[in-house]
Amino acid sequence: MGLRHTFRAAAGALLLVCGMQAVHANSDPHTIVFGVAPGPYGDMVKQAIAPSLKEKGYKVVVREFSDYVQPNMALSNGSIDANLFQHSLYFNKFTADKGLKLTKLLTVPTAGMGFYSRQAKSLDELKKGDIITLSNDPTNLARGLRFLQSLKLITIKDNIDPTKASERDIASNPKGLVFKPLEAAQLPRTLDSVTASLVNGNFAIAAGLDLSSALAQEHLDENLKNIIAVRTEDADKPFAKDIVAVVQSPAYRAVIDDPKNVYTAFQKPDWMTAAKP
Repeated sequence: MGLRHTFRAAAGALLLVCGMQAVHANSDPHTIVFGVAPGPYGDMVKQAIAPSLKEKGYKVVVREFSDYVQPNMALSNGSIDANLFQHSLYFNKFTADKGLKLTKLLTVPTAGMGFYSRQAKSLDELKKGDIITLSNDPTNLARGLRFLQSLKLITIKDNIDPTKASERDIASNPKGLVFKPLEAAQLPRTLDSVTASLVNGNFAIAAGLDLSSALAQEHLDENLKNIIAVRTEDADKPFAKDIVAVVQSPAYRAVIDDPKNVYTAFQKPDWMTAAKP
């Protein structure tokens, strides 16, 4: 780990996308800096991952970013050591588009997308002209459209890859709903001015929405469950292996399964449901 911190120091000051001064990972080789988006995954790091890492001799720092772009860019440029905020579909597309050398370590329990409304009490109440907001990044936009199709509110054209669908690929919209893509972090704020919104689980929790209050909850495929990622050059280093060992430990599972914690409503990854408690 010492070599990667030497590279960081030599690189000088780096700027984050938002224009603020970059936050550099600590020069101590036993410090692990996690990047997260707003919501429960920073708490997951603090409550379920950091304590066991501390027992292994690490200091754990959590840096929160305001969107889905910065955590991967910060990981790539060495400002952080790992991130936990994104699912595999988004990770694969983003890293390919940007040419980033990042690697998935493993999948963690994840809060699904929910269909939230403060105006309608059921999907049956939706009517022509009702505005539905959803995420505007291509991966989560397609995900939202697939969710809407599973609810029988729209259909997607047969000849379209559903993982790449956009509003132009809606074949039918029987209720005449109006779809308005926006930045994912802003979606909870729209609930006072639109009929409904498809909100990712992390932003729903960050906004104080009860997951159980959603009119419908998405069933997550494995590639829509969140992952911990590191730089590819670090994937086989001791700190990365220690992160995996901690997440696969009984101590981590105990925090996830504790009924006092929000994680009990999360959908577990396949490796976790197949493993014995």
